Amino acid sequence: MIFPIAQQEQFKLQPGDKLNIIVKAKDPMVSELFNLPTYSQRLGASSSTSSASGATSQVYRGAMADGVSSYTVTPQGMIDFPVLGMLKVAGMTRAELAGFIKGELVGRDLVKDPTVIVEFLNTGINVLGAVNTPGRYEVNADSYTLLEALAVAGDLQIGGQRENIKVLREEDGSIRVYTIDITDLKKAAGSPAFYLRPNDVVYVEPNDMMKRSSTINGNNALSTSFWISVASLVTTAVTTIGVFVK
Repeated sequence: MIFPIAQQEQFKLQPGDKLNIIVKAKDPMVSELFNLPTYSQRLGASSSTSSASGATSQVYRGAMADGVSSYTVTPQGMIDFPVLGMLKVAGMTRAELAGFIKGELVGRDLVKDPTVIVEFLNTGINVLGAVNTPGRYEVNADSYTLLEALAVAGDLQIGGQRENIKVLREEDGSIRVYTIDITDLKKAAGSPAFYLRPNDVVYVEPNDMMKRSSTINGNNALSTSFWISVASLVTTAVTTIGVFVK
């Protein structure tokens, strides 16, 4: 069976996001100019730096020889990149950012043939409700579907309503709720929330039997206080990560 799905949505950088950027060139000495310095001299240690512009970065050294540098996107959507200076990165996908930095390095005649590796660090999805393993899951991919999130969370419990799954998403300063019926895959795949975004909250509503049982803080799943709790969780996660800094 073949049916259309919603346009694939790749994760895009937003203020507060964290990412790794590594530049490689044939000459290791040239590469070092464009990678954040590693201050630690032993494996397993890390150090952090900050610039006058407010951009912060942290360098980790793990079991491998290469240091891994991380940046935090400022509220203005910028990162302070070695040599190149302040770069506007908000709204870019991972591939777009890698291509942009490579273009700047080549265009300014700084590196002839660089390889730029970009990895997002906080593209997490929250899965709550009647699933077997609720929690926050970090996504190491450019895009992620609702079905993938449910699979990672161990699938729905027996009492989970497959026809009434909620996706809570921050849009334009408010929380929007999408309802998706995964028993109708054709309709579900066409939903704008089929492809998830960083920090989306997937909530699987319990059936009537589970609703009569106590849930978070003893609130009923359909009560106003329960949804206030869910909204509070979303707000707390967003504030903590700093993704939606206004």
